[in-house]
Amino acid sequence: MIMPGNPQLGDVYRPENICGLVFEEVVVKSIGVTVDGPRGPVAGAIVAEELHMDATREDKTFAPGYGEFATGSGDDREVLAIAVPEDALPGLPPSELETAASAAGEIFEAASSADWEAAAGSLGEITAAWEAFRSGALPPILKAEFDSALTRLAGTVTARDPAEARRAALAVTLAGLDLQLSYRTAAETDLDLLDLWARRLIVEAEEGDRGRVLGAAATLGWIRDRIARDVSFEELQAIDARLNGLRAAVRVGDLTAAGRAATSLRSTLTGTRVIVSER
Repeated sequence: MIMPGNPQLGDVYRPENICGLVFEEVVVKSIGVTVDGPRGPVAGAIVAEELHMDATREDKTFAPGYGEFATGSGDDREVLAIAVPEDALPGLPPSELETAASAAGEIFEAASSADWEAAAGSLGEITAAWEAFRSGALPPILKAEFDSALTRLAGTVTARDPAEARRAALAVTLAGLDLQLSYRTAAETDLDLLDLWARRLIVEAEEGDRGRVLGAAATLGWIRDRIARDVSFEELQAIDARLNGLRAAVRVGDLTAAGRAATSLRSTLTGTRVIVSER
């Protein structure tokens, strides 16, 4: 979308160029580069230097099947973790990931009612499932993401911190969804992400954090746009009705009503099904 399919050494592209608003100029510096991909070496990548409107420069790597693969300089880096269909795998998501997702949901609910014994039991299920699964060949960035999220979750359960335990449970859920993406359609994942961010909004509303509620509400709107063509018109109308109520509550700062609207959205999503199944 931003350059021809056969870039050559010295070629120059301007992927973003709106006078006075944004400017990016990319110069191809190396071709035929092999990079470390999510599932092994990826040949045929290019490395370019990008010039920004503020005159700063940074390296940018593009890889076949992925597009923009890595960008940034110093500590400010963006690196692709996984992509579909390039990294799609056959079959259903492994049972270990299903177990981890279910147990993370149980911890979210257990932390809400301060049932720490139940939370500890579910944490043990996640740990056992992850230990069995992580020994396989996994995308390195996603493996590290799940490791970090699980460590955080264990700490919050031990500390018996309800809000942080629920946030950490959602972080484990998100890490698991990233790993499941290779086995599922994007629309199926997006439906689960709607539920995840609805739960995140509920937590932040109960904690009285309006900034995080605003962020969660905006994220829900963006995900809704991604699934608009993948559910029935009637189901989309039901989702939109819940989101409209949620936005109205957020606009006036009524976090209690926003939390109730997010709970209602979750109930609506329970019966929603994907009708487009292209990967």
